[in-house]
Amino acid sequence: MKVKPKKHLGQHFLTDKNICQKIANQYGGHKACKRVLEIGPGMGALTDFLLLKEDQELWVIDLDWDSIAYLKTNYPQLEGRIIEGDFLRMNPTSFMGTEPFAVVGNFPYNISSQILFKCLDYRNQIPEIMGMFQKEVAERIAEKPGSKQYGILSVLMQAFYDISYCFTVDEHVFSPPPKVKSGVIRCTRNERESLDCDEKFFIRIVKMSFNQRRKTIRNSIKQLISGKEFDHPLLKERPEQLSVEQFVELTKAVQAIQ
Repeated sequence: MKVKPKKHLGQHFLTDKNICQKIANQYGGHKACKRVLEIGPGMGALTDFLLLKEDQELWVIDLDWDSIAYLKTNYPQLEGRIIEGDFLRMNPTSFMGTEPFAVVGNFPYNISSQILFKCLDYRNQIPEIMGMFQKEVAERIAEKPGSKQYGILSVLMQAFYDISYCFTVDEHVFSPPPKVKSGVIRCTRNERESLDCDEKFFIRIVKMSFNQRRKTIRNSIKQLISGKEFDHPLLKERPEQLSVEQFVELTKAVQAIQ
């Protein structure tokens, strides 16, 4: 039995075992995490190597019924830990409980950013995220301030995770081959328990700033400061110049005049 990749699910199955092993080797059990949730395992190309890791309890989740049937047939050792469902629509504590767990996978390109935003919601339970993304998305997540690639996802992820770009994966190791290269990144939870500001307001400031990234921040967030006596050195900058800490500083300053 084989699973046919489904275009509407964004499935591109890995076929090169050396690449699969190389990806699995990037997972490091940050903060001594012993539980792993693989999203979108397909036919288990990455699963095979994740199962080789000692003292790890592997769970898998997929919304493709064919993949679920394949996994239940070929991975009896995962009995009770194969979840059929949409990670984006589920509360992971309903099947993973409240203990820490890492998130890994060859993520579908069309929902990879949404997966990260979901992980951010559970960041204090997810000490590590390791996976494969479209190359430009992976680079954007890992990029530092001062680059044109640095953006909303960079700031929000780096607020709570340290990001490492691991390596690039060529198109030919997939079936069917995607039209773009892929990039593997590893995200490990930093020591920042929370932001020293209103987090919803922080996200609003970040999004407003990058939505008009060619303008200075003063112009991008003018609706928040219009008619108020307010000035700040960071208003003269463009958003890609600001670090997480500077966005926090700006958020607190703007919030104080609301």
